Amino acid sequence: MEYSSEFKQNHKTAYLAEEYERLLAELEEGREAAGADPELVAMLADDEERVRVRQEEILNEIEMILAKDKEEASLPKAVVLEFRAGAGGDEATLFAAELRDMYNAYAESKGWKVRRIDDLTLEIQGADAFEALQYETGVHRVQRVPITEKSGRIHTSTASIAALPIREKPVVVINPSDIEMEFTRSGGAGGQNVNKVETAVRLVHKPSGVDVRSSSERSQLANREKAMGILAAKLEALAIEEEAKKHSADRKAQIGTADRSEKIRTYNFLQDRVTDHRIKQSWHNLPKIMMGNLDDIFTALQEAAANDGLGEADDSE
Repeated sequence: MEYSSEFKQNHKTAYLAEEYERLLAELEEGREAAGADPELVAMLADDEERVRVRQEEILNEIEMILAKDKEEASLPKAVVLEFRAGAGGDEATLFAAELRDMYNAYAESKGWKVRRIDDLTLEIQGADAFEALQYETGVHRVQRVPITEKSGRIHTSTASIAALPIREKPVVVINPSDIEMEFTRSGGAGGQNVNKVETAVRLVHKPSGVDVRSSSERSQLANREKAMGILAAKLEALAIEEEAKKHSADRKAQIGTADRSEKIRTYNFLQDRVTDHRIKQSWHNLPKIMMGNLDDIFTALQEAAANDGLGEADDSE
């Protein structure tokens, strides 16, 4: 790595750059002072070696800092959780809303910033938010007796979740000509601006048919930017899912492939048990879990992923 004066513009490397240039100036002063004196020139050789070694160390430190900055810049700045009711009619719709509230409570317990993009979509910003939530994509199944069920019959319903990474620099490049845009009035509370001005934005990616709506912001521009971020995340997830399907034989040691059709977890209220089928592990005290106490589950998933101990979901019970 070669030295650049641009290193002084980065507050994380500025002090190293200043030390590098100070060493250069010190060496130059020594050369001028030594002149043609053989004895001083010989002494200067030792100083030059010391300076060279330290400058090399400085460049290595700068390289590590810049590499870490680059890595951090590539990490998602937020995660969007999108919930959809699956099989089970009204009970599935209720379950999707309960899952939304569960993750909302978990995020708030971590001190993360939570915004509701629409009724069944959350945006969560916070350190390690995506790291914790990245494995939640898939079908979540609930087994319980609905309140409206008079005969006491157990119902099985499903809801799906998509965990979408929102990045500073999207992985997928979207051609503006591929987007169809609509503006509508935002619904719900929010004052006169929300009710009278067409601030809500709906984007349709024509090649894929993927559509996104954002109405959480107060201006068209802000909603458009948010919708573009979510659209890029959806297209990224779609690309990952398609790639995973091409290599389905290699998926036994994978998790979080963004396949929304894969059953990953069952919430059995009668047995007070949550089971993640990918790691074949269960947890009890379901009411507490539904209140957002998810750390044990997320820790187990992260450890399994780190140790390549994850298998394909086995949803048999």
